[in-house]
Amino acid sequence: YANVGQKFTNDKYFWSRPSAVDYNAAGSAGSNKGPSNPEYLKQVQDRLDSFLVHNPGVKKEEVPSELVTASGSGLDPDLSPQGAYVQVARIAKTRNIPAEKITALVDQQIQNPLLSLFGPKKINVLKLNIELNKIK
Repeated sequence: YANVGQKFTNDKYFWSRPSAVDYNAAGSAGSNKGPSNPEYLKQVQDRLDSFLVHNPGVKKEEVPSELVTASGSGLDPDLSPQGAYVQVARIAKTRNIPAEKITALVDQQIQNPLLSLFGPKKINVLKLNIELNKIK
């Protein structure tokens, strides 16, 4: 599966982490804007507002920062389990599939860190979305 982030914006899919380079692998880079940069803050707020509109019932404080901030490379293919779980209700509603079924899929896609010690748990978004399409 792809080791480069891909753009998913349709409500029936899990969304990836935002990209500062619009997922263009030829131009891997971060935005280089600091956390106090007004343009950067507006971008993050716009992403948060959009996420909340598409995910009614999710509270602002429940949205992991990875869903509104781009990675250093702009091409991160993975989300944390929380980044996926917070999207389950939207996908369940859009696809008319019980949320429990989608949550179970997320559980199955969690990759543990190397030797269960080094790094966080993660989920490859492309692989997750491919498996999601197999659910009836």
